[in-house]
Amino acid sequence: MELRHLRYFLAVAETRHFGKAAERLHMAQPPLSQAIRRLETELGVELFTRTTRQVALTGAGEVFRTDVERILKAVDEAVARAGRFASGVEGVLRVGLTGSASYRQLPVLARLLKREMPHVMMEVHTEMLTPAQELGLIERRLDIGVLRPPIRQEGIAHRPLADEPLVAAVPAEHWLAEAETVRIEQLRHEDFIMYGATLGSVLNDAVVRSCLASGFYPHCAYEVTETSAALALVAVGLGIAVLPDSIRSAPREGVVCRQIENALTVPLVIAWREDDDSPLLSHLLKVLERNDVFLEAAEDPEGVA
Repeated sequence: MELRHLRYFLAVAETRHFGKAAERLHMAQPPLSQAIRRLETELGVELFTRTTRQVALTGAGEVFRTDVERILKAVDEAVARAGRFASGVEGVLRVGLTGSASYRQLPVLARLLKREMPHVMMEVHTEMLTPAQELGLIERRLDIGVLRPPIRQEGIAHRPLADEPLVAAVPAEHWLAEAETVRIEQLRHEDFIMYGATLGSVLNDAVVRSCLASGFYPHCAYEVTETSAALALVAVGLGIAVLPDSIRSAPREGVVCRQIENALTVPLVIAWREDDDSPLLSHLLKVLERNDVFLEAAEDPEGVA
């Protein structure tokens, strides 16, 4: 049984006329009539009753029509989906993000995908530090990563998204909560909440270097693996945390954020495998470019990298 014969049958079933069906199919009537006869012979049932004036579906024909409509709809959708996959507008995008990027960059990415790539499902992995995201990309468990350089693994390409200032997240009742801005040396005697030393946090390095430039080494009172955990500890007054400015995008009760005047900034990039030639990745990068998501595109009115 050929797929085209099912389309022939459906055209006759819908028009109830062999001549009109042949016109719709852009073919002559005799070959159409012969194809329907062969289909009936193959099925072993009569699909149409024919008179000189009328063509009508038999009971078996009505049942067959329902199934044929479902089959052809599924085939057409399969063809359309294959085309969307090939053009990079359908599929699954596996995204890794640092904890702080979940507050600002994740919503931006999610909105763009919903608006411009609605057939793409996003699989989100948050609270991943740079080393974990690099490994996820190399091992093909992630398609893109939103991470903080430096990138140490070979074979990973990237483009900048932001260069974020650091902020001091302090308890709402903390004496610095009333200040408009903070200087890093004012944190000399504070208990710091930081990422675990063994996690390879780029943010930790920036915090330590900022403190050393002001003549002290931060006292780490608590180690965490997630940004949300750091903010939770700050909220209950167990210490302060120095974090990227993006955490301001999701205010937390009991936590006040104050920009630090003389701290280092921390870059944020989107990264992918250099050898990833998938249409989905290519389309995504074009969408991000078109919407000025990349840092250099936002700064340069010409959008030149």
